[in-house]
Amino acid sequence: MEKDLPVNLRKYKLCVSGAAETGHCGVDAFEQAKELGREVVRQGCILTTGATTGFPFWAAVGAKEAKGISIGFSPATSEREHRDVYRLPIENMDMIVYTGFGYPGRDLLLTRSSDAVFIGCGRIGTIHEFTIAYEDGKPIGILQGGWETDEVIKNIIKNSHRVNNKIVYDSDPKILVEKVVELVKKDKNEKSVRIGFPQEWV
Repeated sequence: MEKDLPVNLRKYKLCVSGAAETGHCGVDAFEQAKELGREVVRQGCILTTGATTGFPFWAAVGAKEAKGISIGFSPATSEREHRDVYRLPIENMDMIVYTGFGYPGRDLLLTRSSDAVFIGCGRIGTIHEFTIAYEDGKPIGILQGGWETDEVIKNIIKNSHRVNNKIVYDSDPKILVEKVVELVKKDKNEKSVRIGFPQEWV
């Protein structure tokens, strides 16, 4: 099935951001995160996360269940620091990039290395990744569920005095990924036209 997808679609890197501690997220948060990871892979893309626990971890579980590629961006400088100091997992990731920049620096490299960002149930770190992606003009998908993160983000957007018209919302992971992939395709095509590259290169 994947070999039938366009080449440009197969290389999209889609980030899933969410809380490392999900006790406040509701009973369906893990399954929603896993389904989001599965859908990223089913739609021919690569999953990126912050190589952490909680919501991003379960997205990585879903991506691997769907036999896809999962890349983590760690705040640590090495695998040893990742495991022993930050106490973060290495399972369900095909590759981990050890940024060495702590959580704030990791967030920047993660979002800028991704073509789009999904926001699930989250706290301040998730909001940080959202605001970076928002100001960078990235396509963003907000997963709605039994949590308040989407309402917090709507309030931030309302008071931001910044414009980003590449934000979509949905409670269905499949539909949300479809919407975001379309935004990424449109975004890349518009950029290729401005630069003068053939569309098949993007």
